[in-house]
Amino acid sequence: MTSTSFATALHSAGPAGDRADQLGLYGWLIGAWTMDATVHIDNGTEHRGSGEIHFGWVLEGRAIQDVWILPGVFYGTTLRVYDPGLDAWHILWSDPLRQFYTRQIGRAAGKDIVQLGKNDMGEAVRWSFTEITPDSFCWTGERSRDDGQTWQLQAKFLARRVETTF
Repeated sequence: MTSTSFATALHSAGPAGDRADQLGLYGWLIGAWTMDATVHIDNGTEHRGSGEIHFGWVLEGRAIQDVWILPGVFYGTTLRVYDPGLDAWHILWSDPLRQFYTRQIGRAAGKDIVQLGKNDMGEAVRWSFTEITPDSFCWTGERSRDDGQTWQLQAKFLARRVETTF
């Protein structure tokens, strides 16, 4: 057995060849981004701030991992894994700062990407990438307390690309 560093074992130079076409749904995100954030708190207040996001290929190019940093609000990571059987993505978010964890399924929705799941209280959640260009996107987080009949905006991030390589 050879000795490989953790970073070398985790990171990949690009997408796995056997599913590169499907990995493009999120592959355009690879690189570093800055973001302007608005987080809506349940008590009616808002938190506004600036942060950063980093996306990279991991696990032999079969997944994408990102780190989202909004100082004082969250510092978490997402693992996005394409499932050929579902023709969809498993989205696993972990924020150890707030002890918040969630799982969703992500798919293309026209020009957008929509991720659907449920939060710890069983409420429907929808996270979406919209207004996608090679150098910017809008990401929104919403929840529904009536099983998807109406949606409440919880967070909105406007991201701008800083660099394209990981």
